[in-house]
Amino acid sequence: MQEGFVIGGGLICAGLMLELTVGKVVWDAFSWPANLIVLVGFLILAALLFFLRPKSYFCRFLASYHAAVPTLVYVVALTIIMGLTRQQVNGTWLNDMLSFWPFVLIYTYMALILALVILNRLSRLLRRKKKCAWRLDVPFFLNHCGLLIALVTATLGNADMQRLKMIAVEGGPEWRAINDRGEVKELPIAIQLKKFILEEYPAEMEPQRPSDSVMVQRTPKRFASDIQIFTKSGKNISATVDVNKPVSIEGWKIYQYGYDTQMGAKSNISILELVSDPWLPFVYTGIWMMIAGAISMFLFGVRRKNV
Repeated sequence: MQEGFVIGGGLICAGLMLELTVGKVVWDAFSWPANLIVLVGFLILAALLFFLRPKSYFCRFLASYHAAVPTLVYVVALTIIMGLTRQQVNGTWLNDMLSFWPFVLIYTYMALILALVILNRLSRLLRRKKKCAWRLDVPFFLNHCGLLIALVTATLGNADMQRLKMIAVEGGPEWRAINDRGEVKELPIAIQLKKFILEEYPAEMEPQRPSDSVMVQRTPKRFASDIQIFTKSGKNISATVDVNKPVSIEGWKIYQYGYDTQMGAKSNISILELVSDPWLPFVYTGIWMMIAGAISMFLFGVRRKNV
């Protein structure tokens, strides 16, 4: 355990040195296909360390709970810090944890340990004489493989995720949007605002004195946009984008974000948020595997107890 805490502490110190010398992690450098290359390299490294176990104490140590438990303590501590601090793009160290080197290194180290633990368990399973005992390993593999898939793909997919703002105007299509850094991006889809919809709650009269009353300011009940979407593949789709009811098309989710509040119901512009996250299906796959692992743990556990 002491070795595990020393290694984890060393990674945090190394991360701090990187943060001071080269700056925060630049995720744009890991966009496709760089993230795929990193993923393949990670898997090759995990396989290499696994096959070196018989000759290397360090490789055997990485696949043990002596390495896993201290690393998990560091991971939980950093995650709690991230949850208690406001996260924002280009923030300070603790306010932009996803780009904070100690956070990234510790999570990468945990993913490597997780991969080695899975390979170690798989190796024991293949050598086991009682093949019927595989049912007892199903919850383990679903939980651990699901966690590894969700963790790795969510991290590497962060470089390919785009979150853009578009101002759609009545009368013409718009194919440009702005990212968080104020950069203009051209999109593979164009959006034209046909009509902005604003529904308000009825105005109420709030009595101040018996002789008069004051009109309470009206608040929006619903705002949405009737839009026309054009794609490079030739699709021409009419849709209504409502708050919390996005429209999905060709890997993009279109959300209603805002409007011209001064014009209100007469607004001829609509502010839309467009989100693309091509790695998200893999993250969901990992999450569903963990859910299936929890269910199988209950089912096989009950079955084993009854047997």
